[in-house]
Amino acid sequence: MIFRHDQITVKFPETTTPDAKAAAAVQELLGGKFGEMSTLMNYTFQSFNFRGRSKLRPFYDLISNIAAEEYSHIEAVSYAINLLLSGTTTRADRNKPAKKGADPAPLKDQEDARISSHFLNSGQTALPMDSMGRFWTGENVFSSGNLKLDLLHNFFLECGARAGKIRVYESTDNPTARAAVGYLLVRGGVHVVAYAKALEVLTGANVGAILPIPDVSNKKFPEARKLEENEGLHTIMYHQSKDYTQLSKIWNGPHPEDGKPLVVTDELPKGYPAPDLDMEPQLAAPGDIDPGMLKYYADKL
Repeated sequence: MIFRHDQITVKFPETTTPDAKAAAAVQELLGGKFGEMSTLMNYTFQSFNFRGRSKLRPFYDLISNIAAEEYSHIEAVSYAINLLLSGTTTRADRNKPAKKGADPAPLKDQEDARISSHFLNSGQTALPMDSMGRFWTGENVFSSGNLKLDLLHNFFLECGARAGKIRVYESTDNPTARAAVGYLLVRGGVHVVAYAKALEVLTGANVGAILPIPDVSNKKFPEARKLEENEGLHTIMYHQSKDYTQLSKIWNGPHPEDGKPLVVTDELPKGYPAPDLDMEPQLAAPGDIDPGMLKYYADKL
């Protein structure tokens, strides 16, 4: 079970710039093959299906704990997409009559948007899809029943996710998108290291030599570097539940990049108020009722 707090883990810029194309790119980090929905559902099902929990408890704790954190990631990415889509089309003013002989088309501005579904199938908000508008599928879930194989898959999944985050970061300079990606680069880096260390503990193998951990340095990404330098976010594993008492049997020792000690904490991650998204009048969002429209249909009826 997950205890939900009405906060998000990413601090977005106070002023956001509408950008439907950036929103489409960030969608890859939500519903792509290596996106946050995939990491969430892979680890969730692996935790549900875990066999030999009493003998292998530290590994169950690790997978379950990371699964719970991934829930906060899909929420943060969704808010990034929603902020990027807000204001991308003209808001219709119902108090002003349309020009004679012309129908108002407040959604016309979306004609060049990469993903039409943002405008036609939702209220200009996130959907469980990738950057091409393909919906996420459960076929992305891998749960083999073999712990070594699952951990190896999870390490690969996090490495692929990191590559995707870097590419999204490099595809847009929108501050809202980069704030989300910067946070995910740091926490995703934690998960890369965690699964590599888990494989080492389980097998005794030198995973760093067999499967070199990819470059986990975030110093070239200002949004990520700030979180590491100011908050040490790359060294922390948060207890998503105090039931997961054996995380420190895996998450310990020095960080492979800067040597700082890895720590497990009972403190909650720093949270920020979730953005209060504006209504979209052209989408019939609840708001002021047009009295002229009501009178028109009342007279017609």
